[in-house]
Amino acid sequence: MLEELRALIRDTAPEAIETISYAIPTFDLNGKHLVHFAGYAEHVGFYPIPSGLGAFKEELSHYKIGKGSMQFPLDEPLPTDLIHRMVEFRVAENTRKATT
Repeated sequence: MLEELRALIRDTAPEAIETISYAIPTFDLNGKHLVHFAGYAEHVGFYPIPSGLGAFKEELSHYKIGKGSMQFPLDEPLPTDLIHRMVEFRVAENTRKATT
């Protein structure tokens, strides 16, 4: 699941740079964090920053979410379309901030 998530993020944001931040895999764009992700015993954590969650709040009702995080259970397939759209949202948001 982590490899699938990493590839999906990389394909959606090919200009982003892979790094480690907060001791977890991170994608940065324009010098700012785009998204983070990590694997745990019972879920995959995805961290699209609070704004990335707020924009998709209704679609996330199925998942456990926090202020800037969400959890994908290991026994369910990744919601690839949703993740793709969330990363696209963050790319647009990050790019907008970089130009202002």
